[in-house]
Amino acid sequence: MPETSPSVGVEQTLVSRRSLLIGAALAAASGVAFARQPVPTHPVIEKEAFRSWIPKEIGPWRMDTASGIVLPPQDALSDRLYDNLVTRTYVSAEQPAVMLLLAYNNIQDGVLQVHRPEICYPVGGFALSNSRQDDIVMGKKPVPANFFTATGSGRVEQVGYFTRVGNSFPRTWGDQRLSVIKANLAQEVPDAMMMRVSVLALDQGQAQSVLSDFCNQFYLNSDVMLQRLLLGPNT
Repeated sequence: MPETSPSVGVEQTLVSRRSLLIGAALAAASGVAFARQPVPTHPVIEKEAFRSWIPKEIGPWRMDTASGIVLPPQDALSDRLYDNLVTRTYVSAEQPAVMLLLAYNNIQDGVLQVHRPEICYPVGGFALSNSRQDDIVMGKKPVPANFFTATGSGRVEQVGYFTRVGNSFPRTWGDQRLSVIKANLAQEVPDAMMMRVSVLALDQGQAQSVLSDFCNQFYLNSDVMLQRLLLGPNT
């Protein structure tokens, strides 16, 4: 029987020890990564509960129908993008009718993110003006918002909206993604809320005044649970 060289045995022992150390290091890294993995903290909200928080009367406006509202595009993720998607039209004898869209999801990550209106309207055949950045005061809180004009076939719609992601109010798609990344690095999975309002056949200045007033009245007349979703848990 051939003899085994002592050096071969030593090399095999070193390889075994090296493999063991590498395996242990990888296991430890996996454990740390798992421990630091962001965990969702916001529960899913039942659709009926969400709808019950929406006011039917808002100052001079009364809830009417949901017809004629531009909806987010349908895609493979639509059912997962929105735990709650509600549309309403509010009419008034004193003010123009206001169309409302509320979208909420309890999880925002690298895959699931609420669509912004700049995506929805072009899909519906509208041409958009440049966005104008301004604040909407809701209660006593100024909320960073965007306004733009959407022009379609025989229809001009003045649109205002804001998006809350966790504790931030991103005005752009890039800012929205950055908000999610920052929350994930803090081991959080943020929720997201978008409120979009619009009116037909008004100039930009008049429309913005009407929409800002509507948003404030909407907030003041909403259930406290919806108020927290609109402006965040620290409201």
